[in-house]
Amino acid sequence: MDTISLIALLLTLSAGFSILNHKTFRLPVTIGVLLFSLLTSLLIMVLNPLFPAYDLLALPRSVLGAINLPKALLNGALCLLLFAGAMQVDVGHLRSRLASVTALSILGTIWAVVLLAVAVWVIFPFFGHPIPFSWCIVLGAILAPTDPVSVVGMLKRLGLPGSLQAVFAGESLFNDGVGVVIFGVTIGMATGESHGITAQQILFDFCREAIGGGLLGALTGWIALRILRSVRGDPHIDLLTSLALATGTFSIASQLGMSGAIAVVVAGLSMGTNYGRNTFGDNARKELDISWTLIDEVLNVLLFLLIGFEILDTGLNWSVLIATLVVIPLSIVIRAVSVLLSTLPVHMRQWDRGRVLTILTWGGLRGGISVSLALGLPPGELRNLLLPVCYGVVVFTIIVQGLTMERVAMRLYPSGAEGKLE
Repeated sequence: MDTISLIALLLTLSAGFSILNHKTFRLPVTIGVLLFSLLTSLLIMVLNPLFPAYDLLALPRSVLGAINLPKALLNGALCLLLFAGAMQVDVGHLRSRLASVTALSILGTIWAVVLLAVAVWVIFPFFGHPIPFSWCIVLGAILAPTDPVSVVGMLKRLGLPGSLQAVFAGESLFNDGVGVVIFGVTIGMATGESHGITAQQILFDFCREAIGGGLLGALTGWIALRILRSVRGDPHIDLLTSLALATGTFSIASQLGMSGAIAVVVAGLSMGTNYGRNTFGDNARKELDISWTLIDEVLNVLLFLLIGFEILDTGLNWSVLIATLVVIPLSIVIRAVSVLLSTLPVHMRQWDRGRVLTILTWGGLRGGISVSLALGLPPGELRNLLLPVCYGVVVFTIIVQGLTMERVAMRLYPSGAEGKLE
């Protein structure tokens, strides 16, 4: 299948599922597309044994193989999705809650990785799946970070306080990069490719990727804004320059061994600073936001469509299903504990009746990043176990937590009072 046919197929399916969702469930469009693609995949899996003369799985698997979601997302669409999400963040609110965002992004992610790894290492042998502790850490690294695509999309529908939204979005944007960095280190240790690596080397690599990526994003963002100030008034140049900023920053960071995700987030945030907003006129900024919203929504729908079809690449059996059902509530509990531990000084000063903790816990959606990392695991028995587990957690968080999050937010913040997380 050539490229244009592949794109046409994906867009046709996305449009069709969006229309079906509008006519029936009326869910948020991304979740509706995910649900219909998931139901279609399950229907294909049920019908395939009934028609032995035809391999109904051949076409969808060939399409998934041609797309290669881990490569397409992690080395392609991710830079645009992160940039679009970062542009929507209120930098003023984010700056006032920078300590909390930093703690959640780094300490919270590390706590979540370690706690989930220990829990899985202890529990899985009871289900006949003893796995090495290094691979338990890999699983923790896959599921620890919240997904910026899912979280930012959810925040659009909620009437949460601005400061809490900034914490939510900032954590999901930055812990995504932190999670990818941790995964890159731990998968090398688990497979033996990084044998003999020292703790000092791990710390150095982490700082190079995280801090280096942040500094690079700040530099490229500043350069782009300086250029745009010299040619004010042309919306086409604004859009093309912002596209070049997102893709160019990601590419340069990857070539230099830095975190492209963190670099793109910082570059996107630069567009929301006072300096960045003063670069554009009101109309120019509005047109730029509309363009990036369109890019974001199209890529979101395509991503959720692919997530629904990726179940065809997971091997399901009863023991794996039971393990998945155990990990789903476990991941929610560990999310709550990691948020509490990483922001403990704040909670000790002001508990706020646990509202912020509850919101951050239940809103910790996983998404395409976790699925892509899991699909990138090397073939073997461990991949056949970990991939369905990761997929189950992702689908549960998007559909169940994503759809109930608005009700939770309205109950905890009926008047839209400001969140207390500093």
